[in-house]
Formats: sequence, C-alpha cells, structure tokens
Amino acid sequence: MKRLSQWLRYGLVSAVATGISLTVLGALVATRSVSAGWANVIATTVGMVPSFELNRRWVWRKHGARSLASEVAPFALLSVCGLVLSTLAVRGAATWADTVHLSAGMRTISVEGANLAAFGSLWVIQFLVLDRLLFSPRVRASGPV
Repeated sequence: MKRLSQWLRYGLVSAVATGISLTVLGALVATRSVSAGWANVIATTVGMVPSFELNRRWVWRKHGARSLASEVAPFALLSVCGLVLSTLAVRGAATWADTVHLSAGMRTISVEGANLAAFGSLWVIQFLVLDRLLFSPRVRASGPV
C-alpha cells in the first residue's frame, strides 16, 4: 500500500509540473513569442523546479539540505534528457503543423501533444531512477568499526 501511495503522489506531482509546463508552452507557442523549440526549453525549465521539490519532499519524503552532487545535478541531467527528446518532438510537430497549415490553435495542440508523448514515454523510467538512485534512503553498514 505504501508503494501505491508513492506512485499516486508521483502522478500528482507529474500532473502539477506538466500543467505548469504546458501552460507556459501553450502561451509561448500560441503567441509565437519564441520558436517552438525554445518555448519547450523555457517551459520545461520552469516545470523542473516544482517537480524536483515536490518529488523530493512529498513523494520520497526527503528533508534537509539538498545535495548538489547526488540530487540536484542528476535530477537536472535526467530532466535535460527529457528536454532533448521533447524538444525534438515539439520542433517536429511545429514543423509538420506549419507544413500542413494548421490553425494556431491546432498547431498549439499538436506541439503540446508531442511534448506530452515525449515526457510520457519517460515517466516510468524517471520514477525508477528517482526511487533507486536519487532519493533512495542510503543504507548504512551496521556492525563493528
């Protein structure tokens, strides 16, 4: 039951971070403020902060000082991998949407769908990396010194 609760919390954190990212992505793509690729970089970066903090504190119940080397940097690296994959998907979707002359609304939906598909494909992998490597309790050897 504990594991199910953790998966549910992880899902809720993903929903919050995704909601934030998609809101920023949608606004930037719809207004064509920046290219779709840069819009995705900005949106993903904005969503990374609440994702890290909520996963660390709420999903894995880690408190205290953050470790730059063992938590922040690996989380950022993991996020960058997702960012690269999603940016390729977003750029491809935007190019396709422009080629077939989709309306601004349909173009935005296509780009956001590509973003969701890319990050969705990594969702379980990210959970396993966070659970087993980044936020796992450190096992200390017990016994005589």
